[in-house]
Amino acid sequence: MRLLIVEDDPVLSDGLSVGLGLSGFTVDAVATLADARAALREAEFAGVVLDVMLPDGLGTQLLAEMRADENMLPVLLLTARDRVSDRVSGLDAGADDYLGKPFDLDELAARIRAMLRRHEGRASPTIVWGGLMVDATTRQVLVDGHPRHLSRREFAILHALIEQPGRILSRAQLEERLYGWQDDVESNAVEVHIHNLRAKLGRGTIQTERGLGYRMNATPPEGN
Repeated sequence: MRLLIVEDDPVLSDGLSVGLGLSGFTVDAVATLADARAALREAEFAGVVLDVMLPDGLGTQLLAEMRADENMLPVLLLTARDRVSDRVSGLDAGADDYLGKPFDLDELAARIRAMLRRHEGRASPTIVWGGLMVDATTRQVLVDGHPRHLSRREFAILHALIEQPGRILSRAQLEERLYGWQDDVESNAVEVHIHNLRAKLGRGTIQTERGLGYRMNATPPEGN
């Protein structure tokens, strides 16, 4: 899942990028409202972690603009302004969650995962598709009860497809999930990851729609 971090403290921004990357997220970071607006126009994100105090204004300005434009992208406010009145005003402005500084990185990652689940309309971190079980929290994948080791990007593709099993995702949409601005993308990277997933999960698990992209097989594999 790809996140946009809007944070002007370079040390904290780098720490968030590394830490959330280790938690399985693809992270792009900017330091100003202007750059955040440009990023939201140019790329697709699963969610935003937004500082309130930024060099060119308040993060709540950007939040208000997003909601006024009916952009319901999940937003977590991350700020040193942690009085009850600040939290209330941030949530009332349209934030999905609010975390004060200093914070624990594991808690932030958990809050982001919970925020994204709510946005997807799911209460549980576990998705079951026939004999396949995917846990977004632990990144554990079981096939008929047997664990399968997936790389970070293999897991990201599988999670993207299994969130909405009937939906077709193009190669470009999957690349948006997998790669940030700083990443080099090989022309056949998605195809290689799909090939590896089929080898690990079963060839009938992921279906190719010619000229369109990929989706989970219309009939989920039965557990043995």
